Amino acid sequence: MYVPKKVFFTKGVGIHKEQLTSFEMALRNARIAPFNLVAVSSIYPAGCEIVSVEEGLSEMQSGQIVHAVYSKNTTNEPHRMLAASIGVAIPKDNNMYGYLSEHHGFGLDEKQSGDYAEDIAAEMLATILGVEFDPDASWDEKRQTWEISGKIVHTQNITQTAVGSPNGFWTTVIAAAVLLP
Repeated sequence: MYVPKKVFFTKGVGIHKEQLTSFEMALRNARIAPFNLVAVSSIYPAGCEIVSVEEGLSEMQSGQIVHAVYSKNTTNEPHRMLAASIGVAIPKDNNMYGYLSEHHGFGLDEKQSGDYAEDIAAEMLATILGVEFDPDASWDEKRQTWEISGKIVHTQNITQTAVGSPNGFWTTVIAAAVLLP
């Protein structure tokens, strides 16, 4: 049975005349290009430890198959704002799993996109913890509800934004939560 024990968060941006190469450049900027990424769904494993990018990379080998929750977005429209975010919500009970969420969009700045991804993760966790909340409440109102409940101990996000290249080259952004044994 494989259950990740560590996770690190990373992000990157790439610009190139070819869309695929733009994606490769974003992976390189995020420092995860030498690995075979396998996209997984949104569970943050119980007891998982958040480590630095440097620590996570030091435990990996080129060509390794790596599980990750990642978000990517791309455009060749000049001056278009794009974002990719990963949010995480970790329960107070270390024996329980949490949630990772991915969000990508256009026209959102780093804070807006990051808050949205974090909100999605916290909302998913809140629903399994039985925390009552108003889905139409503002992000700050929801966050206050989760803090008062005492069941969600930590939320955070990592977000990469960029503005589409003025010359029409492809611009790609990526944000990732890389899961390690």
